[in-house]
Amino acid sequence: MSLTRQHQILQAIIEDYVSLREPVGSKALVERHQLGVSSATVRNEMMALEEQGLIQAPHSSAGRIPTAKGYRFFVDEIAKPRPLKPAEKNAIHRFLDSSDSLDQVYEQTVRLLSQLTHQVAVLQLPVATGDSVQHVEIIETSELTVAVILIDNSGQVHQKIMGLKQPLASAEDAQQKIHSLVKSKSFFEAHQAIVAHNELLSNMSLRSILAGIDDLLLAQQNSRLLISGTSYLANATHDFSQSIAPILEALEEQVTMLQLLNAMVAEEEVTVRIGAETQSQPLSEASIVASAYGPEITRNLGVIGPTRMDYSSTMATVRGVAQYLSRILGT
Repeated sequence: MSLTRQHQILQAIIEDYVSLREPVGSKALVERHQLGVSSATVRNEMMALEEQGLIQAPHSSAGRIPTAKGYRFFVDEIAKPRPLKPAEKNAIHRFLDSSDSLDQVYEQTVRLLSQLTHQVAVLQLPVATGDSVQHVEIIETSELTVAVILIDNSGQVHQKIMGLKQPLASAEDAQQKIHSLVKSKSFFEAHQAIVAHNELLSNMSLRSILAGIDDLLLAQQNSRLLISGTSYLANATHDFSQSIAPILEALEEQVTMLQLLNAMVAEEEVTVRIGAETQSQPLSEASIVASAYGPEITRNLGVIGPTRMDYSSTMATVRGVAQYLSRILGT
C-alpha cells in the first residue's frame, strides 16, 4: 500500500512516541525521518491528523501523541506484518524444544512471549470438551436458600449455595424440570439449553437456580490463565493516567481476561483490542494483542500492555509464538 504523506507522518509520530515516550513535534519529525517536506508542511499535516482525531496534544506541549483512534488506524491500515528476526526464532526454538512435558511447554511459552515483547503475557490453557451432565440435585437448606449439586459423567461433584428471592413451591419438581433439561447433555449443550429455556420461565426462583447451574457449567468450560511478566506493567505506570491496580486485579481474578480472550475469536491470525475496544473499564487504557493456537484453534495467547505499544513487532511475535506452539501440539 502506498502511504499518503499524512499517513507517513502518523506512522513516524507513532514510531517516535513508542520509542521515546515523549510528545513528538514537527521539527523532530523532519530531523529524524526522510519526509522530504519542510517543518511548516509537517505542522499543517499534523493539524489535519489532529482534526481527524488520530493525534492529540497531551498538554501545552507543542508535540503530539497518538490517540486510540490513531493506533487503530495504524494497526488496520499502516502496520505491516514482519517476519520474526533470526534471534527471535532461535529463542522460540530453544525455549520450547527444551520442554520435557506439556505443562512445561505452556509455562515456557508464556514466559518466552513476555520476554520477547516486554509485556504481560497470558495463555489460556485448554480444557477437556467431553464433560457432560450426569445428575442435578436441588436441596433446600432454608426457606430462601438452596444447594445446587451437579455431578458430571466422570463423577466429579460441582456445587453452589444460592439465595432465592421467593421460596420454591417444590424442590422436587424444580429438580425434575432441571434434570430433564440438562441430563446427558455436554456442558456446552446444557448451557445453550438453559439460555434458551430460562427466558421463557415466569418462576423467578427456578430462573435463579438455572442461572446458578449455568454459572457452574461455564466455570468448568473456562480454562485458567497462565500469566507472566507483570513486572513489565509495573514499570509502565507512567503510560497510564490512573493506577494500574485495576489491571493487576483483572489479571489476578482472571474472569474478565478469560471473557475477553474468549470473545476475541480471531478472524485473522492476530486480533488487537485497543483501549475502550476491550469493553472493560480496568483495561480502558490498555491494549491486547492475541492469537489463537492449537490444532483445533480454540484457545488464545497474547500480551497486555499500555496503548503505547510497538504493534508491528508485538503482532509478529504473538503470531510467531502461537504458530510454533500449534506445531508442537500438533505433533
